[in-house]
Amino acid sequence: MPGDNRYVTPLDRDDWTFAATSETRFSWQYEDGRDQLLTLYQKGKDKQWDSVQRIDWDLQVDPDDVLGTPEKDLALYGSRQWERLGPPQRAELRQHMASWQFSQFLHGEQGAMICSARIVETVPDMDSKFYAATQVMDEARHAEVFSRFLNDKIGLAYPINPNLQALLNDALTDSRWDMPYLGMQVLIEGLALATFGLLRDRTTKPLPKQILTYIMQDEARHVAFGRLALRDYYAQLSSKELAEREDFVIEGCYLMRDRFQMREVWENLGFDVGECLEYMNRGTRMRAFRSLLFTRIVPCVRDIGLWGDRVKQAYTDMDVLDLAHNDLVRLMDSDEKLADDLDAERRELAARVAEVDATITQGVSG
Repeated sequence: MPGDNRYVTPLDRDDWTFAATSETRFSWQYEDGRDQLLTLYQKGKDKQWDSVQRIDWDLQVDPDDVLGTPEKDLALYGSRQWERLGPPQRAELRQHMASWQFSQFLHGEQGAMICSARIVETVPDMDSKFYAATQVMDEARHAEVFSRFLNDKIGLAYPINPNLQALLNDALTDSRWDMPYLGMQVLIEGLALATFGLLRDRTTKPLPKQILTYIMQDEARHVAFGRLALRDYYAQLSSKELAEREDFVIEGCYLMRDRFQMREVWENLGFDVGECLEYMNRGTRMRAFRSLLFTRIVPCVRDIGLWGDRVKQAYTDMDVLDLAHNDLVRLMDSDEKLADDLDAERRELAARVAEVDATITQGVSG
């Protein structure tokens, strides 16, 4: 909000508004539905959770080392800009990079909440409306979690990245009912899943690991939802209609790739922005990182049928075409299992602590 001192730069206003042109659709076919989507809807109901109860918010977080990332894995490590920084400035840079990452997660989750609400309103079939309604609640929970983490544990926030805002605008202002699906469920959610997974697997800190693991369990269902619904619909479209969706995918993927240049961080800290961007764009570390961001998007785009020559050429240019053969179902199954495993691990640890406490109490009383 304007005047909110968590934001590193002042906001011009406390909201973003634009006119939408989509149609609201009612369906009177309440009983019929695709088995896979109805099964996903049931899972969406079964897997609801309360962030206050499931996440251990008492865990401490060092704002200067939110994720425990080794220096050699940081985006600017080894650059001239990095070498000019002393220990206090490097700690400040860590805080701002984490703040930027989790701020974009937060803004993206609000976008996902609005997109899924739009899907409930505009999608023609009832089974999709049922599932999308569960996703609205999921996304609200995710926004709640990231907002609390930023406010209570990091203490800084960044405004929405212009590339993310542009893709959300394109998805939400298009009158065709499938475009919020394509923009959110495939592109933004697919990128979020890959990014969350990279951070989840690399962090040594228990609280962000919990947050990312549990949110990924939900996000795996969301990507599956978009994949199932759009694959059926796109099989019916003409070549001209498919080409229009492919144009959207190409533009959206370039926006998402360039979103992770963190320009706002370099600007805010007074760094040489051109030097930082050049280092990130030519560095093997960041090129590899950007490629990993597309591990969920590319196979999903292929699976839903948007696989024309221009899409394949764009993915060749981004050096991510080989990701088309990733097993998306296996990846999403793993995301769900890791969350269940973490719950089991935490229950086991809590039981051991309780057992030790009981033993100590018995010894004192005896």
